[in-house]
Amino acid sequence: MTARVLMIEDDQSLAEMVAEYLGSMGMKVTVRPSAAEGLKATRQTGYDAVILDVMLPDVDGFEVCRRLRAESDLPILMLTARGEEMDRILGLELGADDYLPKPFNPRELLARLRAILRRRALPGGVPEAVLRYGRLEIDRDARVIRVDGEERPLTSHQFELLWILASNAGRVMSREALMDKLKNEELEPFDRSLDVHVSRIRAAIEDDPKHPHRILTVRGVGYVFAKRQNGD
Repeated sequence: MTARVLMIEDDQSLAEMVAEYLGSMGMKVTVRPSAAEGLKATRQTGYDAVILDVMLPDVDGFEVCRRLRAESDLPILMLTARGEEMDRILGLELGADDYLPKPFNPRELLARLRAILRRRALPGGVPEAVLRYGRLEIDRDARVIRVDGEERPLTSHQFELLWILASNAGRVMSREALMDKLKNEELEPFDRSLDVHVSRIRAAIEDDPKHPHRILTVRGVGYVFAKRQNGD
């Protein structure tokens, strides 16, 4: 099945280059040069993913990302010349699935786009039953975790929290987003018990919980589960 991709980008030469390259790889790309036209297109035509520029002539891409995410779970790859860390964090926090700064290699763009399309194609959007990251294995059905094959104890709530973080590996998860996904838990966004649970998860899976490499704190935002760490 041909992937239908909407690119919201006002740089005509770049948009044509990307459309031609992705087209040669079997994708159908539609280009819209402004936020208003891009948002209108998403509401009128079914797309499989959006490539979204931040520096648009009418509304910046962060606001477009926020509006898109409020309306749908359409995969979003942000493509921008702004590569600063806080811009990347903001884009991911607003719901983008990935973030690629300009200039970029078209092959990397294609690889990242295919990755988010594969995640979208999983039945019901549910990740595979067992997640493996280096020495760490998380078995959803058995609700156990193992490090180097050895089971490590976690409460049911801690397991659920770890699963949410790990199944969104590489994506910054705000405290609010984590609370929303932990729907059965009566916690407030500023309830510090979330941090306690994260500390206990780190104690179970990290070699040095005081200097974690797997579950990282994004100051003022939340947490991110690192896809790779030293030794993986």
